Amino acid sequence: QVQLVESGGGLVQPGGSLRVSCTASGSDFSINAMGWHRQAPGKQRELVAGITSLGTTNYADSVKGRFTISRDNGKNTVYLQMNSLKPEDTAVYYCNADVILNVGGRFRGSAYWGQGTQVIVSS
Repeated sequence: QVQLVESGGGLVQPGGSLRVSCTASGSDFSINAMGWHRQAPGKQRELVAGITSLGTTNYADSVKGRFTISRDNGKNTVYLQMNSLKPEDTAVYYCNADVILNVGGRFRGSAYWGQGTQVIVSS
């Protein structure tokens, strides 16, 4: 089993910055892609940014130029640096990871999600 734990959310004023982190823990696993999604009240969950194991990134149009995703493979951690935050960025931010598990010598893929961290952008 793998667990993802997010941290770093909070309240920030419009125009401000915030960094959220997500660390994966467990045993006998490796991580392929990682990403951040968000869900605002009354809206569907949407992809914010993703990053492959080689560092290739992609972003939602709404955050391009403002958010930066990065990862530390040695720490099994993915980060989302959020700058120039807007009220419409307010949401619960969830990280996810595409994981390869080694189960008794057999490898299988699985997706895991964190519990979410709240980001509120308000004056």
